[in-house]
Amino acid sequence: IYNRHASTGAKKRKKTTRKKMTNSCRRTPILLATTTVLLLSSLFLPSNALDTESTSTMTASKKKGITNVVIAIAMEAEAAPFIEYLSLAEDADFFPKVTPFKAYRGLHEDCDITVVTNGKDDVHASGVDNVGTVPAAVATFLALQTITTTTSSPPDLLINAGTCGGFKRKGAGIGDVFLTTAVANHDRRIPIPAFVDYGIGRIESVNASELAKSLNAKLGVCTTGNSLDKHDVDDFHMEQNDASVKDMEAAAIAWSCSLHNVPHLGVKVVTDIVDGDKPTEEEFFENLSSAAKSLQEALPKVIAHVCGKHHHEL
Repeated sequence: IYNRHASTGAKKRKKTTRKKMTNSCRRTPILLATTTVLLLSSLFLPSNALDTESTSTMTASKKKGITNVVIAIAMEAEAAPFIEYLSLAEDADFFPKVTPFKAYRGLHEDCDITVVTNGKDDVHASGVDNVGTVPAAVATFLALQTITTTTSSPPDLLINAGTCGGFKRKGAGIGDVFLTTAVANHDRRIPIPAFVDYGIGRIESVNASELAKSLNAKLGVCTTGNSLDKHDVDDFHMEQNDASVKDMEAAAIAWSCSLHNVPHLGVKVVTDIVDGDKPTEEEFFENLSSAAKSLQEALPKVIAHVCGKHHHEL
């Protein structure tokens, strides 16, 4: 009886073993096929299916140079000669109808160029140019948003062009062209520890040292405030900002650029000496015409230099 049971058990074990071997043999081709597919996939599938991060790096490295540039100019009189020089056409549908902002567009040096201005004041019915941080920030934000929406990618660079005050202690003279290294606010004073850096709002500009050499331009920080003149408290904060030039829009424009992750650069021409002896408004109007001429000479050279280059080449 024992031997018969043992024999029967052995037979069962043999059958079980054969069954396992059969199942294993059946699974082996499947495993081999699966392994082969995975290996072939790793060889022939696009890299973005396997490694998104490496693909992003490759895409960034192969990205074209600068081909889409926005130029923000506060005053229409400063923008008009440049718009005419590039033969740009007004795009009446670019901004929402409720805004006073203007946009002029065209192609130059294989670059899509969009010049935006703040338009004229309708709210107070003064008819003067909308200068200052509020219209500059809103116009810039909407311009970048419109281009990003219509082209599926943000502009490559924003250039803030215009006149400015200069500091003789930093070597500025009337008619000098400055390229910004950074921007900051001098009249947004919030003496609460957590708000101090926000109030100053320093934002770095794109490095344009090669452009400065080609233009024979100077480099420096632009400090921004909503007043044309200044008082002693402003003086202190402008010096703290290590400012070479002073304007009324740059820091606000740079803030909007940061929201869209668009590099910015200021191209500023000096109309008055902030730490000089003459009243600011008097010197401003006295030199506005010559400074505007210097700006119009510089801007085409700036466009010729930046178009087609990568940011690190500026």
